Amino acid sequence: MLHFRNLGSGLLVAMVCFGSLQAQQGQAGAGGAQGQQNAQNPPALTPAQGANQLPPDTIRPNYVLGPNDQILIREPQAEEINEKPFRIDADGNINLPLLGRIRVAGMTQQELEADLDRRLREYIREPQAIVVVTQFRSEPVFFVGAFRTPGIYPLQGRRTLVEMLTAVGGLQPNASRHIVLTRREEYGPIPLANAVADAAKKVSTVEISIGSLRENVNPAEDIVLQPYDVISVGRAELVYVSGEVNRTSGLELGERDSITILQALIQAGGVTRDAAKGKVRILRPVLGTNRRYEIDVDIARVFEGKDLDVPLLPNDVVYVPRSYNRQIAQVTGQVLLPIIPYIIFILAQ
Repeated sequence: MLHFRNLGSGLLVAMVCFGSLQAQQGQAGAGGAQGQQNAQNPPALTPAQGANQLPPDTIRPNYVLGPNDQILIREPQAEEINEKPFRIDADGNINLPLLGRIRVAGMTQQELEADLDRRLREYIREPQAIVVVTQFRSEPVFFVGAFRTPGIYPLQGRRTLVEMLTAVGGLQPNASRHIVLTRREEYGPIPLANAVADAAKKVSTVEISIGSLRENVNPAEDIVLQPYDVISVGRAELVYVSGEVNRTSGLELGERDSITILQALIQAGGVTRDAAKGKVRILRPVLGTNRRYEIDVDIARVFEGKDLDVPLLPNDVVYVPRSYNRQIAQVTGQVLLPIIPYIIFILAQ
């Protein structure tokens, strides 16, 4: 009777442990999936707004001054030039009270500021001149974001998007493969079917794939730019892999529009031995919201070639949950192993 009471007590303890473990794992799995939805939901790319709303530091350093540009100089310690407009003449010079004739054509705004500070040190102790372009010699377009040389560029004549992308040196290596073009309402709508008009902001915007633009898949996307167009590009899109993988990470899509779930898992070092391969979830953003919807994938069947490999889109989260059955089996073994000799002894009686 003593042996049977010990055996019953041991089994009762094991059952209690199993129930507690399963409840904790259920909470952990739900919390992990919810955490992925909240923590791994990077904001979508916001279309650039009108030129007059751009942060000055994103465009000022690269604009090269030239004849017929009009500038405003701000230096409160030098009343002769402070808050006064000056136009660059046909020879590329400006005439400033106190400082005289200065050749500025070919300088950027920051270079001119440094030159003015150097000249003004003869008259004031710590000059800090600021130069603002108030009128451009020709109507500009704005390149903002992950271009090699973002800035303001004069739109001289009929220039297409591809021509201007060449002029700015193309994209940085870690740039997104999609650019956003924003156009003011007074210059007409963007002549592409997927363009979206915003009546409140009085602009229209369109997203264009760099890949299709480069390969001339849709020639209409190489549109003729209009004055004050804003072309913006963000950093490369990512897909995120988390859960029971060997390396939790965000994977850059680079030149690709998408990668498959197997490619993403391989880049993440594969799944762990505790992964529930039949219950992998893709958490995909719902456009225009902060929500995500779930796509269930059995990667074991995908690896075996029984199901199609699922393509992942930018900002997808792949979540690989833990196999509770496997972990319960491990704990069961740990609990039952010490009492196996008792079971054998009882059965032998």
